[in-house]
Formats: sequence, C-alpha cells, structure tokens
Amino acid sequence: MLRLRGRTAAPLLAVVASLLLAAAPVRAETPALGPSARTPVVFVHGYNADPGVWGGLRADFRADGYTDAELFSFGYDTHRSVNEVLSGELAAYVEGVKRQTGASRVDLVAHSFGSLVTRWYVRFDAAGQASVAHWVSLAGPNHGTGTAWACALWDQACRDMTPGSYVQKKLAEGDETPGAVRYATWWSNCDEVINPDSSVPLAGAVNNGAGCLDHNELLGDDAVSGGVRAFLRS
Repeated sequence: MLRLRGRTAAPLLAVVASLLLAAAPVRAETPALGPSARTPVVFVHGYNADPGVWGGLRADFRADGYTDAELFSFGYDTHRSVNEVLSGELAAYVEGVKRQTGASRVDLVAHSFGSLVTRWYVRFDAAGQASVAHWVSLAGPNHGTGTAWACALWDQACRDMTPGSYVQKKLAEGDETPGAVRYATWWSNCDEVINPDSSVPLAGAVNNGAGCLDHNELLGDDAVSGGVRAFLRS
C-alpha cells in the first residue's frame, strides 16, 4: 500500500484504474441563444470525465438565480494535448458563448485536468484574459501531480499533468495569475489524485482549503459550492 502524507492511499493500480475508466465520447453542449443577465459560467470537467459531473453544481447555481441560458458545460476528449488541441477548442467554445449570449466575458470553473486547459487558454490565447472575468480551479494539478506518471507513457494528457512537463514549465513562467482575471483555487489535504496537495494553489490567487475531501468530492461539497458562487459574485 502507498502511504501519502500520513494517510493510507489506494494501491497504485486502483488509482490508475480510477483515472483510466473508459468514458463515452462527449461533445461540448451548444450554447443557448439569448441575452444573459449576468456573466455566463463555463464549466470544464477533468480527465476521463464528461459534462455530467457538473449536475450538482449546476443545480446550486440555478438555485442561486442563474438560468440555463447562463450555464454551459464544455465537453472534450481528455486524452489530447492541452496546448496543441484543447485550449484552442475551449477558445472557440468561449467565443460561441460570448457571441450567442451577448456577454463580453465568461467565468471559468474547472475541475482537475480542466484547470490546465483553462489556464493555458487564459495565459496564452490572444483573447483569453480579455474574455475571462473569474477563473476557478477545483483540485487542479496546477504544478503537476505524480499520480499522472502511471499513465504518462501512453497518454498525452497524463504527460501534460506530470511535474516538469512542457505544459507545467510554460505555465510556471512569470506571473501565475496574469491580467485582470480574478483567480481562485480549492484544494484538499486528502486528495488521492493530486500529489502533492500543494500543487493546486497559485501565487496571486485566492487559495481555499476544502478540508479532507476526496478528489471528486470537491464537485459536490456544499461549502465548496457556496465558496465558488460567492467568489464569482466578487
């Protein structure tokens, strides 16, 4: 058994299996037509997941006054390259949301690997910083995670998540939270996927400890949900 930070973690093969469970192909949801009363929110899921993971958080946003026309979930092939493929696909999706809602900016809420996709877009896309008001990372491997070495041999996304990868090095250069975008992260000291836990926080961001939650539990935790919604109102 592996022991991480004083607590017993799942065996390596179990962790790898949790990362590599087969997922059905997904497509980005088509943005709805019509003007938006507030900044639209684009949810970006993590590795080997799909937009369905946002069901609980989307319900919380609707209960908080958002309409379905203001909430969007970007779906994508999570085995592709962050910098060569996925950030460009996200850029096109964001432009679609802006065009069809009439909004000049969006808020990005990302989980896990989605944090790298959204950070690369904000950092390196020509319209990224001007198009994003708030950026949120839930359990993101923002400085890499050693767990990703288990699948890095055959999977580009896993290579992008490893410490010291090209993506990690480029994102670490200079200001980690550039521009007028407001940045926030939520991290757990019991996260079995992000190792070390200190990978999540970014210099210049509002970094929030979520307590002892598993990696995917951050998606459904009431305190995290409330914190995210409060941050987007700031």
